[in-house]
Amino acid sequence: MVQKRVEPKRGHVTASLAKRPRGRPRAYDPDVALRRALETFWTKGYSRASLDDLVIATGMNRPSLYAAFGDKQALYLSALENYWEQSLRLMRELLSHDEPLSLALMRVYDAALSFYFPANHPPRGCFGINTAAVESVVEPRIRAALEGGLRKIDKEFERRIAVSISRGELPGSVDPRALAEIASAILHSLAIRARCGATRRELRLLAERALAHSLQAARA
Repeated sequence: MVQKRVEPKRGHVTASLAKRPRGRPRAYDPDVALRRALETFWTKGYSRASLDDLVIATGMNRPSLYAAFGDKQALYLSALENYWEQSLRLMRELLSHDEPLSLALMRVYDAALSFYFPANHPPRGCFGINTAAVESVVEPRIRAALEGGLRKIDKEFERRIAVSISRGELPGSVDPRALAEIASAILHSLAIRARCGATRRELRLLAERALAHSLQAARA
């Protein structure tokens, strides 16, 4: 059955248009879109993540994606910056507990492993190290973002180690920066090995042993 078309009254149309808000409302949440883009880069890497992949992941069309974040590299750098900020915030919280240094550092390593081995997903390692390191040779902006993030991690470890030295837990002769770089090196090794087939249990044992040896050497 064909329904008879009813023409609306002119006044009704005018009133409806007057009530309609100007401009197109934003149909996306930038935080959600950035998180989904990060997950895409984390899974596929920077080079293999296409614009089509990012459009599908974020639920945004290309013009909206460009308007919100810029080009692909700008979007990646925003995701990387967000990742560093969250990681550093978590590190500060984990290292703030009043406990022996070894326990504080293991808190960080355990938290890192929980990110590197997500439930119901293949091991993925660290987003920063496992995606930015590949591109840093040819992309100066990504190299700078990677270097900056790693130095900030060093600083968080160094700050906590300095507290342990001030409390007498470690000798005053210990160089907090050098020991912090060792603590970071353990973390980076976990990130890389997580993608190379090592199990979470194996990596936790590696962290325990490496940490014990480095602290023993510092106290000698």
